[in-house]
Amino acid sequence: MLNSPTFPCAWVRVRRWILVSWAAALFVQAGYAQPDAAQAAKLPVWTTQEDHQNMKSQLGILRLRQGPSGREGATNSANYDPSKANPFPNLPEVLVLKNGQRVGTPEAWWQQRRPEIVEDFEREVYGRVPKSVPGVTWSIQTQAMDRVVGKLPVHARQLVGRVDNSACPAIEVNIQMTLVTPKDAPGPVPVLMMFGGFGGGGFPRRPGEPEPTNRFGGFGGGNFADPPSTEQLIAAGWGYATLIPASIQADNGAGLTRGIIGLVNRGQPRKPDDWGSLRAWAWGAARGLDYLETDTTVDARRVGIEGVSRFGKAALVTLAFEPRFAVALVGSSGAGGAKLHRRNFGEAVENLTGSGEYHWMAGNYLKYGTAESSFGSRNAGDLPVDSHQLIALCAPRPAFISYGIPEKGDAKWLDQQGSFMATVAAGPVYRLLGARDLGIVEDHATASMPPVNTGLLEGELAWRQHDGGHEDRSNMKHFIAWANGVFQRQRQSADSAR
Repeated sequence: MLNSPTFPCAWVRVRRWILVSWAAALFVQAGYAQPDAAQAAKLPVWTTQEDHQNMKSQLGILRLRQGPSGREGATNSANYDPSKANPFPNLPEVLVLKNGQRVGTPEAWWQQRRPEIVEDFEREVYGRVPKSVPGVTWSIQTQAMDRVVGKLPVHARQLVGRVDNSACPAIEVNIQMTLVTPKDAPGPVPVLMMFGGFGGGGFPRRPGEPEPTNRFGGFGGGNFADPPSTEQLIAAGWGYATLIPASIQADNGAGLTRGIIGLVNRGQPRKPDDWGSLRAWAWGAARGLDYLETDTTVDARRVGIEGVSRFGKAALVTLAFEPRFAVALVGSSGAGGAKLHRRNFGEAVENLTGSGEYHWMAGNYLKYGTAESSFGSRNAGDLPVDSHQLIALCAPRPAFISYGIPEKGDAKWLDQQGSFMATVAAGPVYRLLGARDLGIVEDHATASMPPVNTGLLEGELAWRQHDGGHEDRSNMKHFIAWANGVFQRQRQSADSAR
């Protein structure tokens, strides 16, 4: 019974009281008791395979389809033939209500269509954030004014956001974030919150200490002509905050009974519409923004969110669901991010429903990779929404969709074309809300992706494919210039409205 994965957290608390009382009686003269960490280690934890199977059982799924392999030449290799890439060419209408009425006003979008899309994404794709998520208390662990980024003086703070775990003391969640702002800034500065801390995101060094030997090396290898993103931001008068996703929620299925998801569920497995890791990371980013709103060096109206790869997915989800974020840089996000779910090119829905990636999504998402179940079989064409609608949920706030090239490591697996199609298809919502989209007049199915290093950066919706690899550092200077321009237009518009 003690090893049962459904063992309730209430019994864990009872067992903890018994053990602590026994230890206190035995070692009262020594004056120590069993710590929470030891109790946490005794919480029942499932393996990824056990958790994945449990979700399939909840949904009545007998067999999932195998996802394609990213290795070309494999017996089940992914499709890279453009002529076979669109088996479901018709996307869900972004500006048509479920009752068939067309959305023609901003009011109808905000009051009717947007809530419909949010409901579908929460129920079927990314999951719902529970209403009972506990609060977070932030504290500064380390603060320094004698640090530099590159050669520029900065104010650096190492922060911890402790989540109230009184409902289940055996599970602790301590959100790790570092905030760095220019030391001599004349006023509050815009800040880019970055998932993962890649690109030079550690605690800044002291003047005179040696710079990292791989300063111009890249995430995943390779060299850059540009300095790390953190240096580019500070040099441009921005600040940055690096947020560690694993301190919020583990990046695997075995961790779903721990982290913030496990804490809210008191150590028990998810229900089919519970949130996955992407939504949990986005929740953590929002809690980080709570802190940034209290810091006088930060312009809280101009805080952006950034990430690459799976954290690019998280950045897009964050902007879509958290309206306080002002802008996003979405790097190489692929399936589950900007790539169309319906596209059969590279990574597929079946990869996201497999045991290696399902934890990113709501349990209900597994239905769309199902070959045999109590409800039959479903595929990507059965999804009620697609990623163009996720991008549309960001409107009218600015979103910059970024990719590299396969030759440098940003693999075809990510489907750059499918992400460009989704960005084009999100355009009508931006236009409806008075913002500028990519400026593409063609339909998403026929629009041509611009050449590499040719950005579409005139609107609130932006696209640029750089000539680097699986990173967005090569687009950072373009993002900063674009975001500064957008913020300036917003200020001018606000001034003219007064």
